[in-house]
Amino acid sequence: MEFRLNEDQLTARKWAREFAEREIRPAAPEYDETEEFPWPVLKKATEVGLNSLEFYVEMAGADPTGLIMPIVLEEACWGCAGISLGIFGTGLPLATLAGAGTPDQFLEWAPRMIGTPDDPKVGAFAVSESNAGSDVSALRTTARREGDEWVLNGRKIFITNGGIAAVHIVVATVDPDLGHRGQAAFIIPSGTPGISQGKKERKLGIRASHTAEVLLDDCRIPVENVVGGMEKLEAKLARARGKEPSRSSQALKTFEMTRPSVAAQALGIARAALEYAVGYAKERTTFGRPIIEHQAIGFKLADMAMEIDAARLLTWRAAWMVKNDQLERAEGSMSKLKASEVAVWVTEQAIQILGGYGYIRDFPVEKWYRDAKIFTLFEGTSEIQRLVISRALAG
Repeated sequence: MEFRLNEDQLTARKWAREFAEREIRPAAPEYDETEEFPWPVLKKATEVGLNSLEFYVEMAGADPTGLIMPIVLEEACWGCAGISLGIFGTGLPLATLAGAGTPDQFLEWAPRMIGTPDDPKVGAFAVSESNAGSDVSALRTTARREGDEWVLNGRKIFITNGGIAAVHIVVATVDPDLGHRGQAAFIIPSGTPGISQGKKERKLGIRASHTAEVLLDDCRIPVENVVGGMEKLEAKLARARGKEPSRSSQALKTFEMTRPSVAAQALGIARAALEYAVGYAKERTTFGRPIIEHQAIGFKLADMAMEIDAARLLTWRAAWMVKNDQLERAEGSMSKLKASEVAVWVTEQAIQILGGYGYIRDFPVEKWYRDAKIFTLFEGTSEIQRLVISRALAG
């Protein structure tokens, strides 16, 4: 077992770290304040190749260890988690296309989600509804076949890039009697009549990330826009009607595969807070010595560093297991659960170390605390992660 990063991984980390230092972190306060989408930063990321199919397919996708993606995401979120989601939020719909779509669908739609350096784009993956967040089987958005078209109706909430995406991948119910097995994902390009943005959310953290409702009102798309194609969908529905066993929905499978990436983002926030707290503790003096020399502070920092490293090892293990098709006991959920809760705890401790300065907006730790919280909520709450892990243990 090799714990040293290889040449490609070190190069990717340096590339992402330099971009985060140069472009992401300096822009973070502005977008946290305005809550606008960081199109200029996305454009620069597209120009350097961080937002590109080459990165997703040839660099991260071709990495046999699966570590390049979490390494890059940690660095980007060290800069700003909200801006990072603006750059890499397209990864979730891309993962759906790559994992469940046909090769032709990926070739047609993936480039539209990325755009070009002159005209960058984003994609969106729309699952959550007001009564169906963690419980995917409760989705009420419907897809009805009419001749050579699908007609979609429903309302999605809390959608990253919702309404501004060049391509939305929307999960909807085809046969409500089959629960999650009667669902499918559908490709809807921007400009399609019947799809629109609803309310844009104002959030506690990750404010640079665009989060909004997606409204579907008799939205018509070609029949071939079902992810995976009609033949695959019909076979899936036939198995479900025949009561053949199935463990989980495609949406849940996608989430389990992408949870190490979510974990890596949380780690970036936690590391930023730790580094800042260490720097502050070395400079701030009380009773004639730097506060890092007081056990109350020094031990706190030691625990913060230990928890971050433990979470990173879980994350890297899960990323390797996803890449090599070795997930056995919900290791993706383990990594996401640990890293998200560590990020919330570490950022809170950073505020405590800074005292009153940690509570005011002149210092960045309060922003990192606000940004961290979402990681215990989206792509499966901490409670759902524990449920997934416990069920995996039960067999």
